[in-house]
Amino acid sequence: MHPLPPLLHNQPQLIAAEVRALAERLRDTYPRVAVGYADCGTYGALDAVCDELGLARLPGLHCYDVYAGPDRLERFFEEQPGTYLLTDFLVRSFARTVERELGLDRWPELRDAYFGQYSRVIWLAQEPDDELRALAARAADKIGLPLRIVETGDARLEASLADLLR
Repeated sequence: MHPLPPLLHNQPQLIAAEVRALAERLRDTYPRVAVGYADCGTYGALDAVCDELGLARLPGLHCYDVYAGPDRLERFFEEQPGTYLLTDFLVRSFARTVERELGLDRWPELRDAYFGQYSRVIWLAQEPDDELRALAARAADKIGLPLRIVETGDARLEASLADLLR
């Protein structure tokens, strides 16, 4: 595994180029390279890189599809279109990846500009424990939204990775 910086998700227009650069470096070292990203907001740019380089990637529009499944996500958004999603990673890193990166730690008045159209938070909990529950509650409180916890586990991710490596 050769990870790319997780903050690329805050600038998805950079993901495809970063994946390309890493894949091209790794091609000479490994007999096979696969991409552990869903589309992640690249609007097809990642697929174009994967097609050009002959790489397989994780299925779905984003990691939420990988954890919860696209049908379940569609139901969440049909029930309540203003749903903000968290994963375990986002719960753990919310202060850094959301608060700090969006400037909410310095300008809390931006909260409504960023989150005013949302009506709830769903945490797609892969490995819920008391610490993560407290962090998820803090994140939801920070943006002023009610929290719903949906335990997803890692089974869909594990199956997607297994398919990717076949």
